[in-house]
Amino acid sequence: MIFKKDFAWGAATASYQNEGGMNADGKGLSIWDVFTHEKGRVADGTNGDVACDQYHRIEEDIDIMKELSMNAYRFSLSWPRIMPEGNGQVNEKGLDFYDRMVDSLLERGITPYITLFHWDLPYELYLKGGWLNPDMPEWFAEYTSAVMNRLSDRVDHWITQNEPQCYIGSGMASGIHAPGLKMNKKDCLQAAHNSLLAHGRSVQAIRAEARKTPVIGYAPAAWWLWSPVSDDPADIEACRKQTFCADEDQVGGSAWWMDPVFLGKYPESAVKIVEEYMPRIGQGDMKLISQPVDFLGINVYQTYLGKAAEDGCCITVDHKPGYDKTAYPWPITPQALYWGPKFFSERYHTQIIVTENGLSNTDWIHLDGKVHDPQRIDFTHKYLKQLKRAAEEGIDIGGYFHWTLTDNFEWATGYGNRFGLVYVDFETNRRIIKDSGYWYKSVIESNGEII
Repeated sequence: MIFKKDFAWGAATASYQNEGGMNADGKGLSIWDVFTHEKGRVADGTNGDVACDQYHRIEEDIDIMKELSMNAYRFSLSWPRIMPEGNGQVNEKGLDFYDRMVDSLLERGITPYITLFHWDLPYELYLKGGWLNPDMPEWFAEYTSAVMNRLSDRVDHWITQNEPQCYIGSGMASGIHAPGLKMNKKDCLQAAHNSLLAHGRSVQAIRAEARKTPVIGYAPAAWWLWSPVSDDPADIEACRKQTFCADEDQVGGSAWWMDPVFLGKYPESAVKIVEEYMPRIGQGDMKLISQPVDFLGINVYQTYLGKAAEDGCCITVDHKPGYDKTAYPWPITPQALYWGPKFFSERYHTQIIVTENGLSNTDWIHLDGKVHDPQRIDFTHKYLKQLKRAAEEGIDIGGYFHWTLTDNFEWATGYGNRFGLVYVDFETNRRIIKDSGYWYKSVIESNGEII
């Protein structure tokens, strides 16, 4: 058996992209609620007010997971649904929704993997400075405690933050995501540091207050990843170094976000490059950030390709003309699910869970009433073959979560990208399981043996 007996096979979603229910039952505003209502922010002029309406259709979605034999579901909580002001008063009705969701999942034998923060920051905290406010770590810990108080008697798998590179980089540096800011480098690095401190305080709160022994992870984006174009040791080493290299835009780099958590320090070579913009590192900050966690979650969609130059440095290899690409369009590079787990496990010596992997595809309902998506099947099959290769070499891989369960609101592109195993008609929110969903079911039932 290549994959572990208790391997987590599931799908991943995010609260703002799926739930809808923008004003339901006392929920507060998030930065995405505000951002998407500004003209020109979203490509197709839409918003996530309703999204997939999961807030009212959660039982249907969990039934679909059960039908597809999933044994795990990764989803995020809406911070402003639970704490409309971001801190202080807890909205019990908001927690009731997640309470019911957890019970329904467990009744069907599906393990909840809860992500505490997937980008939808409470708007009221944004008005207080958001990630630039030095109180953010304590606010995040307070929110974590409210969740622990309600759900930790049944939930034991927790992820603190999802892709901080995106909510800091895309939200506060480039401005293409909420809240739409274009801040200077010094402020971005300060916000990044506060985010890492918030992760550490959240880990502390989980360990102190969880009523079941917790399994805690952290899920930064893993797109800053180079795969060698050959098995030449020189190419492999060049790509390994490049994956963790220094760069002027540290908000995007893997090492900037992973080294502090797993090694207790910022990468020295990177610090030298941005030294004049560095935030003040307080006494005890790095110890707090590097609180022990149980796994690294990696979100992998594509990889850069590289080879060694004469001096041993990595040369990025361009994709050939007419290269294979998804509808997004991102290049299709299955080797990312081998080299990613390999490089990250070698550096950080921790279990790896693929917390996101999938593709945007041009899906539609065919004349027979079904949704045939052979591209998604082929894509996922190729990526899982590479993950299986990593597992065969003894890399500790704990699970795979396909992005995503249902077609949903894809951030600044709106509803123009379909990533789901399940088709959604966004006018009626009717669900149709795609061919890829049934194929994934067969993979799960064989524990990956058919890959």
